Amino acid sequence: MTGILPARVGVYGGGRMGAGIAHAFLVSGADVTVIEVSPGAAAAARDRVVKSLTVAQDRGTLDHSIEDYVARLEVSHDAHALSSAELVIEAVPEDADLKARILDTIEGAARVAALATNTSSLSIDGLAARLHRPERFLGLHFFNPVPASDLVEIVVGAKTDAALVARAQRWVTALGKTAITVTDSPGFASSRLGVAIALEAMRMLEEGVASAADIDTAMTLGYRHPVGPLRTTDIVGLDVRLAVASHLAEHVGARFEPPQILRDLVAAGKLGRKTGEGFYQW
Repeated sequence: MTGILPARVGVYGGGRMGAGIAHAFLVSGADVTVIEVSPGAAAAARDRVVKSLTVAQDRGTLDHSIEDYVARLEVSHDAHALSSAELVIEAVPEDADLKARILDTIEGAARVAALATNTSSLSIDGLAARLHRPERFLGLHFFNPVPASDLVEIVVGAKTDAALVARAQRWVTALGKTAITVTDSPGFASSRLGVAIALEAMRMLEEGVASAADIDTAMTLGYRHPVGPLRTTDIVGLDVRLAVASHLAEHVGARFEPPQILRDLVAAGKLGRKTGEGFYQW
């Protein structure tokens, strides 16, 4: 162990969230293995982690050189590289069937690891139902951008071992972040609240109540939110918000039904910061 972190942490999925999770564990002292689906995707994942570390170096927040961190980073397209990991976090897109397939792959490759999913809304119990050892499985919901975010939501399934929850709370503390612990429910705590505010902001924009900038300013100056709900949606990704809202509408009720403006922007490929346009130009 490195402090109270696992000595080696696996991250399956090297996109923006996976790279950010890898960054967080590297700078806190753990060795990290990132898995992607192909050699090209693995190389791109490495580049994302290095870029994230470079940004941190430029801001003066790293204790060591980038080379020191990268020396403890392994990137592969072979899931068996996870065999020595004590904790593996799945960080693929928010698709229940995809996550279930990846979790099955991880469970076969890393039999001794504690297993976590980075999901913002999908049922932990639903994903656990297909696992051989659901007691070692929980949700670790990191927030974007991971290196700068202070919060991790620990989501506890019906069969999650209480000792694993306690360990996860210590891991989050070792990352320099704050944990909240919630039981498995649609949208958990953070997504349910965040999406509710964002959807109402979209309806207000759709109805011409105010501009996107003014709606966001109402929340940043009026309620001291660091970022307004529409700008946050652009950062998270409009496609991600649409998927989460659709899931909540199905399981919680019609108040989470996605507004037409969100559906139209996603259909037009305007997904926010990652495509250069959403509710704002980037």
